[in-house]
Amino acid sequence: MTPPAHSAREALVQYFRTDQLLGLKEVPVRLPQPRTSAPASCKKAVSAAAAAERAELLRVLDDDQVKKCTKCGLSESRGHTVFGQGSSAARLVFVGEAPGFEEDRQGVAFVGKAGQLLTRMIAAMGLSREEVFICNVLKCRPPNNRDPAADEIAKCSPYLYEQLAIIEPEVIVALGAPAAKTLLQTTQGIGRLRGRFHDFYLSGIEGIGPAIPLMPTYHPAYLLRSPGEKNKAWADLQAVMKRLGLPLPK
Repeated sequence: MTPPAHSAREALVQYFRTDQLLGLKEVPVRLPQPRTSAPASCKKAVSAAAAAERAELLRVLDDDQVKKCTKCGLSESRGHTVFGQGSSAARLVFVGEAPGFEEDRQGVAFVGKAGQLLTRMIAAMGLSREEVFICNVLKCRPPNNRDPAADEIAKCSPYLYEQLAIIEPEVIVALGAPAAKTLLQTTQGIGRLRGRFHDFYLSGIEGIGPAIPLMPTYHPAYLLRSPGEKNKAWADLQAVMKRLGLPLPK
């Protein structure tokens, strides 16, 4: 059945807005096709039983450790811990630096203005938030959204490493300098790190254990302040799409 003209028009407008938000100079005409499940190229070979087991391991980590954590002073000022959410069998994991005001209020990662942009970035890749996993290095909000302190990262990052070990993603996207520096154990800035894949080791030691490709890119909050950098972030995400075998916009 041919969709009504107004429905097609609304779909086009939404896609134009998404592409413009990402800073694209030319907007391809592409009508979304309804789908009830992830495309084959987006699925990795994880059985329902294995996915359920991973989901339970994540729940236990959250309920028994993260929510009860008092390792640093952030536990005294937080509203909620923010564990992260998404698919336990995700091929792609996005890692930010720390929760913000809305995340602390709701207990959900990336739900503020930066989170809305991240949702559009994920949609531009042909994915949904439910198909990926989204989390932060810190599980509690630093006061006034300041940068995470070194001791806070040291005490909280083991939770992130445990999450990644459970999910076993094929690719990680580090959003912003704190996330990239933590995962890659480097002092280089995001401007030098982005644009190419790096090897991330769950062991924390280069060459020990399997490497996961990690793409650093700009944090959505930075892109809101510096919209001229959105083209670079979109190029980074397209490289991730190629690595995962996802179709690129024509």
